Amino acid sequence: MSDLIANLGILWPALVAGFLVSLSHVPLGQQVLKRGIVFIDLAIAQVAALGVIAAESAGLELHGVATQVAAVAAALLGALLLTWTERKRPEVQEALIGVLFVLASTAQILLLANNPHGGEQLKDLLAGQILWVSSEQLLRAAVLTAIFIAVWFRWRSRMGHVGFYVLFAVMVTMSVQLVGVYLVFTTLIVPALATYRHAANRQLVLGYALGFASYLAGLAASVLTDLPSSAVIVWAMAMLAILLHLTARREFVPDLEER
Repeated sequence: MSDLIANLGILWPALVAGFLVSLSHVPLGQQVLKRGIVFIDLAIAQVAALGVIAAESAGLELHGVATQVAAVAAALLGALLLTWTERKRPEVQEALIGVLFVLASTAQILLLANNPHGGEQLKDLLAGQILWVSSEQLLRAAVLTAIFIAVWFRWRSRMGHVGFYVLFAVMVTMSVQLVGVYLVFTTLIVPALATYRHAANRQLVLGYALGFASYLAGLAASVLTDLPSSAVIVWAMAMLAILLHLTARREFVPDLEER
């Protein structure tokens, strides 16, 4: 407990980052699960990460504006490509998403092949550096999340496929640089899986509760055990999600008996 208190100065920015990511990714993840395009987040996250690597390889500052623009541009191009394939080849959309993921991942490896620190950079993008997020990153994420919430809850029913993919790409680009690809995927999909059997009017609230609780519990556990934060948060969310999902079974049994 004394270790936890002593590390509060490091934990609170990471906790804020986790909460901000949860605010946008929980509703996005529910929509992804509903559309049946579960692996889109991994593909777009890898494309955004490719934009970051490409910008840095070109000599741009890692957290500079130009790098952010490059990452967003790459993610948007990926999103627009998937919008086009969904319209032209909907029957193989999930397979095409997988191909985009592999191409983006291997392109990262090729760009970093001659970089002596390439392995470490790939690890940072995948596992994230949530404990070392800066105030500037948090401020940028807070503004973007506020815009997302305003747009999502006011106009999501009218944004269509293109609007959804564009909004998705922008938010994933932000979150990959905050928490890494693994936590992006987990925060999108696990709360959606945990709550889809619950009553529709409770799914979003329960998803938010799961996301917030998982980041809080995972960060605390990582400090107490001295284990990597991102991996611990992923497992914390998975364990809590199983418990939450099981509580929904009671709600659905009466419905089945009535039928």
